[in-house]
Amino acid sequence: MESASILARLSSCAHAGSRPMDPAMPCLRARSARINSFKRHLVQPQRDSVAHVDASERQELFDSISPMYDRLNDVLSLGLHRVWKRMAVKWSGARPGDRVLDLCCGSGDLTFLLGEAVGPRGQVVGLDFSGAMLASAAQRELDRPRFDRLVPPLQWVQGDALDLPFPDASFQAATMGYGLRNVTDIPRALQELYRVLAPGGAAAILDFNNAVEDSPVADGVQSFLLGTVVVPAARALGVAEQYEYLRPSIQRFPTGRKQEALALQAGFAQATHYTLGFGMMGVLVVEKR
Repeated sequence: MESASILARLSSCAHAGSRPMDPAMPCLRARSARINSFKRHLVQPQRDSVAHVDASERQELFDSISPMYDRLNDVLSLGLHRVWKRMAVKWSGARPGDRVLDLCCGSGDLTFLLGEAVGPRGQVVGLDFSGAMLASAAQRELDRPRFDRLVPPLQWVQGDALDLPFPDASFQAATMGYGLRNVTDIPRALQELYRVLAPGGAAAILDFNNAVEDSPVADGVQSFLLGTVVVPAARALGVAEQYEYLRPSIQRFPTGRKQEALALQAGFAQATHYTLGFGMMGVLVVEKR
């Protein structure tokens, strides 16, 4: 995959005003009104008034990239992120009739897949701290008129992964896609996930893999691709700053073995980290007994 061809494909979104808009590549201006409308209908649980500067900055970051988030994921991963997400849902153990949670749900990819897994008798909740991302997810649900015949209505909740607005043992399964790396307190996030999972439940946490210890080659390839493909592609859409944070955030992210240890410390009976995408991605699978 050449970075020049990727830039050409992505930059078309930035210039879509000169021709009919491609429905697969919605642009910032076209979706802003719908995003503001859906924000008013999101479930927003009460939270304490303690301000976390880092969390607020990350919320603004994801709000700003929400309109092109799905397209960037598709192009930059060659669509493989969809395969990895299906694997995560399978590892979560979600079954028909379950009540399930998608933490840091973003625009809803994993949430929709969980809906397919639990079927019309199940319940699905997607939680994120970005109102714009949730609005995008809700719009995607409405844009699929046949979707709700196959799965239950989805509930979109704006909330904090460090202070989940759910009772203990509320869910039989959970997923988290590219969210654990972005929380300000990973041990606390794992503790909250443990709390809301029912005994016998499992969760699958998909994210970039910090391969610096286990695979220096994969780490080097990951660094190269982020620097020469991902950030330039984001720059073509005017969001380079929002994607430049990826490499530093991966370097700060615990390795797979450290994630396993943190999950066990949080109370999980079993924790296994699997690598994907030639070692550049990973899934932490945790089980509660």
